[in-house]
Amino acid sequence: MRTRAALPALAGAALLTGTLLSSPAEAAGSVHIYEVYYDSPGSDTGSNTSLNAEWVKIKNSTSSTVSLKNWEIKDATGHTYTFGDVKIGPGSSKKVHTGKGTNTGTDKYWGRSWYVWNNTGDTAKLYRAGGTKADSCTWSSRGSGYKYC
Repeated sequence: MRTRAALPALAGAALLTGTLLSSPAEAAGSVHIYEVYYDSPGSDTGSNTSLNAEWVKIKNSTSSTVSLKNWEIKDATGHTYTFGDVKIGPGSSKKVHTGKGTNTGTDKYWGRSWYVWNNTGDTAKLYRAGGTKADSCTWSSRGSGYKYC
């Protein structure tokens, strides 16, 4: 049967690339940037409270849990946040705050002492562990201070 021969080849391909190929359910959704709050409320004083009001929300719209280990978020100038051994469940989201804090299941902290996202325009980019771009979100004016992507 040809089906039996295809399964070992598929498993071998996944092993060689270090990734699993998308199932039909995963192909219908994605892990993507859902929202960016690029301009924290009030004056940009650099306080940790102000820094943590600046964040990126990542959403998993697939029907499977996805490992974010070694995925990255970057801005236009290359400031980089790398996820640790984190998983995101189906339909779930994670916020990555700019400042310092204690990581939880839903909130992660970049640990920076100054802002990442430019209020007047920037691009948030999400990269998979292998370095391929998963998504990006761009804004070009101050606007409301946040953007749904």
